[in-house]
Amino acid sequence: MLNRIALSLALVFSSVPAHAQDGAATTPGAAERLTAVFDRAAQLPSLKSVVVSRDGQIIADRGYGGHTSREPTNIKSASKSVMSALVGIAIAKGELEGVDQKIAPILSRDLPDDPDPRLAQVTVGNLLSMQAGLERTSGPNYGRWVSSRNWVRSALSAPFEAEPGGPMLYSTGSTHLLSAILTRASGQSTLALARSWFEPLKDFSITAWDRDPQGIYLGGNQMAMSTRSLLAFGELYRNGGKTPEGVQIVPADWIAQSWQHRTNSRFTGDSYGYGWFLRTMAGRDVRYAWGYGGQMLYIVPSLGLTVAMTSQEDAPSARTGYRDSLHQLMTDIILASETGTADRPG
Repeated sequence: MLNRIALSLALVFSSVPAHAQDGAATTPGAAERLTAVFDRAAQLPSLKSVVVSRDGQIIADRGYGGHTSREPTNIKSASKSVMSALVGIAIAKGELEGVDQKIAPILSRDLPDDPDPRLAQVTVGNLLSMQAGLERTSGPNYGRWVSSRNWVRSALSAPFEAEPGGPMLYSTGSTHLLSAILTRASGQSTLALARSWFEPLKDFSITAWDRDPQGIYLGGNQMAMSTRSLLAFGELYRNGGKTPEGVQIVPADWIAQSWQHRTNSRFTGDSYGYGWFLRTMAGRDVRYAWGYGGQMLYIVPSLGLTVAMTSQEDAPSARTGYRDSLHQLMTDIILASETGTADRPG
């Protein structure tokens, strides 16, 4: 359903020339280097759009295969970083108590009849860092999970594969539980919260978002936004949670907590915080969000650099090596952008 909605919306946002802003607001040397990088990126068959921002100014914007940075794309699991932001805002507003708050009392109506005692120990923070210990609903288990009548109850009924706070078990079920928690605690839908709380952020818009059978918006998947919108979200984080006009949306201390190493992916070895992956590229500390198919958001604080990439959403990106190709593209963008510049604190 989301694919059809995104396709129809794409017809509305298809008026920006693909090469209109390559190299804008940067030095001639950097512009030439970035143009060369973007030309090589055309060899990536699934790539739809890349936008690069430096110190709050877009310096490159390239679309591929007739796509543009203003058309909606299903950003898949990159939306887990958006869910993390919503939780941080909810804590600051008093809708939630904090990351140590136990989830069972909030979700009591959907607990299994004979719950595992460990469910009482799972916290909001465990869900954010993928350390709930519950069997994953992602990967081979995803289809069975979304075919269930009640996704929240199904996720809570999954067997424990580890203790709460143990190793990372990447699971969309965990972020969907966060969406249910936000809905129950606030009395509003997660989409309504997002539209209200992110309203001051220009260029940010969620254009479509799937829901579960109970009407809860799917936390951590099936969310559509444009590459420009994804970039605006990344810029919000790079700028300490403030809009370009200075409106504080996400608390700065929440961003610091989200970018703190808490566990590691067993698939890549990359560090993971609260909804964000952490790794080093070209010698720079990088924070990134990653969605199936190659939906990427990179932030390099030391360079004031934010990069959003969207790709075809219907093909895997990990086992095919495509995600690694996007990491290399990001590395090339860093190298093209940093020559002759001074480091920024980050």
